[in-house]
Amino acid sequence: MRHATALLALAALALGLAACGGGHGPMKLFIWEQMDPKEQVLLDAHLETYLAGRTDLLVERVHYETEALRTQFQNAALAGGGPELIYGPGDQVGPFSIMGLIDPLEGLFAPAMLDSFNPESLIRLARPGESEAHLWALPDQVGNHLILCFNKKLIPDAPKDFAELIEMAQQHTADTDGDGRIDHYGLVFNQKEPFWLVPFLGAFGGWVMDEAGRPTLDTPAMARALAYLRELRAVHGIIPRECDYDMAEALFKEGKAAFLINGPWSWQGYIDAGVDLGLAPLPPIPETGRYPTPMVSAKGYSLNANARGAEREEALRLMAYLTGEAAQVDLARELGVIPSRKAAGAQAESLHPLVAASRAQILHGRAMPVVPEMRAIWDVTRPELQAVLGGGKDPARAAADMQRRALAKIAEMKGE
Repeated sequence: MRHATALLALAALALGLAACGGGHGPMKLFIWEQMDPKEQVLLDAHLETYLAGRTDLLVERVHYETEALRTQFQNAALAGGGPELIYGPGDQVGPFSIMGLIDPLEGLFAPAMLDSFNPESLIRLARPGESEAHLWALPDQVGNHLILCFNKKLIPDAPKDFAELIEMAQQHTADTDGDGRIDHYGLVFNQKEPFWLVPFLGAFGGWVMDEAGRPTLDTPAMARALAYLRELRAVHGIIPRECDYDMAEALFKEGKAAFLINGPWSWQGYIDAGVDLGLAPLPPIPETGRYPTPMVSAKGYSLNANARGAEREEALRLMAYLTGEAAQVDLARELGVIPSRKAAGAQAESLHPLVAASRAQILHGRAMPVVPEMRAIWDVTRPELQAVLGGGKDPARAAADMQRRALAKIAEMKGE
C-alpha cells in the first residue's frame, strides 16, 4: 500500500500544471499526502463519504514519501500548478509559506470554527518582516511523535531505562535458522532519517536550533547522540547494519524484532498484523539521566496558493470536513492518534487503548520548529547520520560538518 499510488503520482506530475483549475465535466481536486497505509485507507473512506451522491466532483489522492512530497509540491507549485490540498507534518509549512506556495487560512474560516481546535495544534508562523503569525495548515491530529513500541509476546514489560532495553534486546537478537546471518533483532527503527536521531540528541542535552532559529548541531551532545546510535549496532549488536522504514516495519510485523521506534500513524497496522503491541515512552539514557525527546507536531492540510475560483472554495469545504470532529473521532478510534479538535480530543482515551501511552510520551517531547530553517537542518543532517551509522565517519566530524553545511544552506535560502 505504501507504493500503491505510484501510477497516480505519475499522472499527477503529467497534470501538474493543470491540477489547480477548472475544465469540462466534473470538478476535479487533488490531495497530495505522505500518510501511512492505514491513514490512507481512512482518508479514502472519508472521501467516499464526502463524495456520496455527488456527480459534480472528483477527488484524487496521490501518495508520496515525505521528502518526495515536499520536492514534488515545491516544483509543481512554483510552476503554477500542483494539488489544491497538501497534507503533511507541521515543519513543511515553513519553506512553503516563505516561498508563497500556500495561503494563510485564518481569514478563510469562521473564528468559531478555528476556536474549536486546541490552540497548540494550529500551525502558525510569521513570515520574514511580519510581526503577525499566520495560520498555514488545518490539523487533523497532534503528536506525530516517536515512541517505544514493543512486542508483548517477547517483552512483557517496558524497560526502565535504555541500559535495560539493551539487555532485553540482546536476548532477542539471534541467527535463528543457522545460516550465519542474524534474522531476529532486539531493536529496529528507520536509520536513514534524522527524525529518529532527534530524540537521542535531546537525551544528551542538545537540540537542533536555538530560539532564534540558528542551528546548534556542532555540539558534544550531537556527537554523543550519533556515537550512541552507532554503538547500538557496533558495540551492543542489537540493530541491523542497515535499516530503512520499510525494513523496520516488516521485521516488527513478522515478530522478528522485539522493540521498534515509530509513531502513532503506524500502531494499528501492527495490531492488524497480529502483534501484541505495547507502548511506552522512550526510556531515559543512564549516562545522562534524561529521557529522549522526540519532536511533537501537528499534521494537517494546507491550501495551494495557486488554487482559484470554485476549486478553491470546494477545497476549503473539503479541508473543513477532513479535519472535522467526526473524521477526527474516526482517526482516534481506528489509529489511536490524538485529535486536534477539542471535542474529539476529550473522547480520545475512551476510543483507543493506546492514546494514554501516546500522551505520556508527549510529556517528554519537544515542539517541532516550524521555521524554514528546519528544511536546511533535515537536509544536512540526513547524509551525516547515514555516514556515521555506516561506520565511515567520526561523529564529532559529522556534527561539525552538519553545522557548517546548515549555515551555508540557510544563508543560501535567505539570499545572503
